[in-house]
Amino acid sequence: MAALTVRQVRFRYLTLYGLRWLPTGLTIPVLILLMQERGLSLSQIGLVATAQGLVVLVLELPTGGLADALGSRVVLVTAWSVSLLSLGLFAVADSFALFFLVWALQGVYRALDSGPLDSWYVESTLAADRDADYEPGLGFAGTVAGVTIAGGALLSGGLIALGPVGPVSALTVPVLVAAALQAVALVVLLILLVETGPARGPGTLRASVVAAPRMVGRAVGLLRRSRVLLALVSVELFWGFGMVTFESLLPIRLADVVGDPERAAALLGPANSAAWLVSAAGAAATPLLLRWLGAAPAAGLLRILQGVTVLGMGLFAGPVGVLVAYLACYAVHGASNPLHLGLLHRQVDGPYRTSVISLNSMMGQPGFALGAVLLTALADRNGVGPAMVVGAVALAVAAPLYLPAWWAGRRAAPAAAPPGDVPVEAEPGNVPLEAGPGNVPATPAGAGLPAVPAGAGLPAVPAGAGLPAVPAGADHRGAQSAGSAASAEPHRAAP
Repeated sequence: MAALTVRQVRFRYLTLYGLRWLPTGLTIPVLILLMQERGLSLSQIGLVATAQGLVVLVLELPTGGLADALGSRVVLVTAWSVSLLSLGLFAVADSFALFFLVWALQGVYRALDSGPLDSWYVESTLAADRDADYEPGLGFAGTVAGVTIAGGALLSGGLIALGPVGPVSALTVPVLVAAALQAVALVVLLILLVETGPARGPGTLRASVVAAPRMVGRAVGLLRRSRVLLALVSVELFWGFGMVTFESLLPIRLADVVGDPERAAALLGPANSAAWLVSAAGAAATPLLLRWLGAAPAAGLLRILQGVTVLGMGLFAGPVGVLVAYLACYAVHGASNPLHLGLLHRQVDGPYRTSVISLNSMMGQPGFALGAVLLTALADRNGVGPAMVVGAVALAVAAPLYLPAWWAGRRAAPAAAPPGDVPVEAEPGNVPLEAGPGNVPATPAGAGLPAVPAGAGLPAVPAGAGLPAVPAGADHRGAQSAGSAASAEPHRAAP
């Protein structure tokens, strides 16, 4: 097969990205309602949802190393197959144990799916043209994700409005359609995704499994040797903590200002679809932010702006003000994801790219869990408003963590030289990789070049082509340029 051009790689990437997120949009509106229809209480729903977080926390890094060692195609085919299995099981599950298994499978899917598609896009783009600009494609991916999720949510509402189909309840129909679309996506993945690296035979599997822990260890080693990487990954802790405000606390806050939980729920339906659309618009604005401010300054500014929007959600008195702040929060979220991962991926190259992506995504899990415990306890005791203020502060205080990337980029810019003239080790912000078969020297640290939706994510965190997280939100990322990979994943959106 002839080598793919940059345009062909981008088209395939965006096609696969849209197919990945469409089933998620279909399941978001019915997730909790369907489990309640099958007999689960709200407390039981909360318990089964913990299965995903636990599995992701355990598998995120090991599966990232497996993708680096085995290749994106094999890992993605496995991930999307697991998602298809979980959707099929979700359609028929009728007990706590089966729903727990559904969420555990979603955890396996999400851990496997975190990073390989974005890494394939960047590596394939660079294989076609080493100087190609891949930020726009990553930014478009965030837009595609937002549009397809919003479209899926609207389609789900239409299917529900049509009522039951024979013995199948109205709430089950969108899940069955999502499973069918996931099967189609799997077939398209097999057709479109072509590895650009060396051929891997069946004998590679054992070596890849053995190599995965080593890949993970070296990815963690990169953090120890690079304060830029360490600072960027640390952002995810604060980001995950703060995302509890607009993913979990917003419905409670809206019910408080409206005075009627049912009316608040009616407002949240269209508001959620609109949030995905404005998130997509935010991701589409990434190239403008790159040109005007550069990646690191823009990413830091957006951390502060997102804190301000959450502050508005917590302090505005009426539903209009709360919802406007909510939509502004998602617009900032969509623009932030590409910038963050673009900076992250520009600091690493070669066989450790996906491991570092997974490490970044994993860091959001404890942050979100801590926020869920502390902020909900504060909301119970002092009200939702004060809890949102604390979450807003957590989002904003992460802004200075982008300074090391900005400083590294400023130091690298005056010393820029033609490719190949300056050793990688001499360039600020780069982490030299060990020499060895398949290792690619790290590319120069890029000042002001982002990635796409999370971790991440997504799109926090954000997510996948299957079932969404209980708190409907945005899971991981955006845009970036030659030298690294990024995730367009809507941060923390949905599993």
